[in-house]
Amino acid sequence: MPDQATVHRIAVLGTGRVGTTLAQAFARAGYEVVIGSRDPAALDEERRGQLGEVPVAALAEAVAGADVVVDALPGEHAVEVVSSLGDLLDGVVVLDVANPLDTSRGMPPTLLVKDTDSLAEQIQRACPRARVVKSLNTVNAAVMVDPGSVGDGDTTVFVAGDDPAARELVARLLTELGWRDVLDLGDLTAARGIEMWLPLWVRLMQTLGTARFNLRIVR
Repeated sequence: MPDQATVHRIAVLGTGRVGTTLAQAFARAGYEVVIGSRDPAALDEERRGQLGEVPVAALAEAVAGADVVVDALPGEHAVEVVSSLGDLLDGVVVLDVANPLDTSRGMPPTLLVKDTDSLAEQIQRACPRARVVKSLNTVNAAVMVDPGSVGDGDTTVFVAGDDPAARELVARLLTELGWRDVLDLGDLTAARGIEMWLPLWVRLMQTLGTARFNLRIVR
């Protein structure tokens, strides 16, 4: 069971913008980082160039020996892909940053799951011995790793998960990325509300003409 002193290796699942951005940020923070891909050979040269020294491996190879696994996959594939890793995730903290967006009917997207369930809870049920924590899905990739770029860094990011120690570990990782206000919302049912923020986030992005914004919870 990893704690702050033993988090050395972070596996990031997903080679899109979110996955590559987080992988680079954790590598800069001094962690051993590897990106997991269903087909590493299919990664184009441009994306490989963006990754710099961060290696890309097959999913199981990337996850083996990882202390933390980041789910940065498209929401519609997340449960299938993460659950395929089986007992490799036993005891591992899974930081779920994905959103269950459904764009099959165009924009703005709807949600694949909401109200009485969440993507994070589905992942937890599919991987019952993993320690799933929901966070970072309420901001875009650039703000995830550079919170100071919005509101002088005085904005809020949420964490939710059934394992208090896992929530604390993720909160420490977020602090290393520059987050000053990490609000612990408790157990994983809180992920329902965190994920349901996304339809409003999309409308705000369209109205503001930028994805660089965030919430600030004023006490």
